[in-house]
Amino acid sequence: MMILKENATVKENHRNICDGIELLRQIRDSSLKAVFFDPQYRGILDKLSYGNEGEKRCKARSSLVQMTEMEIQIFIAEIERVIADSGYLFLWVDKFHIAEGIKLWLENTPKMKIVDVITWNKGKIGMGYRTRRKAEYLVVIQKEPILAKATWKLHNIPDVWDEKVIKKHPHSKPTELQKQLILATTEEGDYVCDPASGGYSVFDACNSINRNFIGCDIQFGDN
Repeated sequence: MMILKENATVKENHRNICDGIELLRQIRDSSLKAVFFDPQYRGILDKLSYGNEGEKRCKARSSLVQMTEMEIQIFIAEIERVIADSGYLFLWVDKFHIAEGIKLWLENTPKMKIVDVITWNKGKIGMGYRTRRKAEYLVVIQKEPILAKATWKLHNIPDVWDEKVIKKHPHSKPTELQKQLILATTEEGDYVCDPASGGYSVFDACNSINRNFIGCDIQFGDN
């Protein structure tokens, strides 16, 4: 299946360096079963506001280009367009956004419904005023119509996932978890998208299970 528009400049199975919104706009409507999105937002950094950001704490993370709330909404609107009916968006968030909610991000995409949440135990203690952060969260969002058995093939994925990662990027994510989610929602040869790829862990997962990848990062990738 052709997923890119005829005038597309991005490449499949490649670490494209470009804006993720531009990449999404080069993908055909309703052509993907699975999209991963790890937005670079300031929520938790602004909430904690330790005062030494970029010096001792969060130096690598704070150096990344930050997305505004409006930009995240635009990303999700484009993701809704490119996802096929009953396809999935896997949205990475931190504890702050679980507590405060991501409703604003989804208010202009009424077909996108939250259907599950997975807790990733990173096995590493992070920062925090009270409790110290040890987990991140993956919100599972499905485009209507909401179907479970017909769209999800694996039923042994726990909602608390333990996986340590070798940090290749400030936002390194668990390749094995993402691989299992891809296996659960796609078939061999299908395309999986990640428009904010960072360390390209989704690309690594796709390579290991015979899926095609379409993705990019604004700062990291190949020329």
